[in-house]
Amino acid sequence: MDLAISRGSALAFDAPVSDAPHLGAPVTARGLAKSFGATRVLHGLDLHVPAGQFLAVVGRSGCGKSTLLRLIAGLEAADAGRIAFADEQAARKIARVMFQEPRLLPWARVLANVEVGLGADRAKPDARRRALEALEAVGLADRADEWPSVLSGGQKQRVALARALVSRPQLLALDEPLGALDALTRIEMQRLLEHVWLKERFTAILVTHDVGEAIALADRIVLIEQGAIALDVGVDLPRPRHRGDPKFGVLEEQILSHLLGSNA
Repeated sequence: MDLAISRGSALAFDAPVSDAPHLGAPVTARGLAKSFGATRVLHGLDLHVPAGQFLAVVGRSGCGKSTLLRLIAGLEAADAGRIAFADEQAARKIARVMFQEPRLLPWARVLANVEVGLGADRAKPDARRRALEALEAVGLADRADEWPSVLSGGQKQRVALARALVSRPQLLALDEPLGALDALTRIEMQRLLEHVWLKERFTAILVTHDVGEAIALADRIVLIEQGAIALDVGVDLPRPRHRGDPKFGVLEEQILSHLLGSNA
């Protein structure tokens, strides 16, 4: 999706990220408000995501997580406020969205589904090579000529990830893309997402109900409550992360306690 871009100054936030080059685009939201009928979903929300950061957004169902993601990705229009990239150059890049469902074209083979992510570049001579490289990155180069119907759920999501990444976007919006997977496949996909992000250093924004998943993947976690950010914490844990790490458990308990309304 092409993003509507405007100039905007960045809100200050320092979070732990790797020393790899930042290829992602910083994005700033100021005063975001969105209602659906009489239901106010977001109001006065401010958020800055630095270039190359992996941000996770958590919260109860209906809190506005996916609405925020859709606003950032240009799939919805805000009632008030604005979303801005910090530099004009970022406007020439394309943001991509990965959904919970793979949304593959059943009449197109795997390679052709990935090429869809190239948009207008699909007509260029190097389109097939780029699509094959994206499939290689997710471990499915050998399935390029197969139909989506013969793939497992995890393999379909790998194809969806390759399609999202083939144009090398500066921003990848992830709307609970692993929610429908079984536990083991979900862990494998988490590791794949982390690997690709560390290599490409795009800006990633992940909406998830799984606090453990957020801690495993993100540099920073924000919790949305009543249409605004109620908690904003950096995840200062070495990668790869292990759920048995006591610090992992402490952070998970902190976020879950807030989600459940506990003062513990």
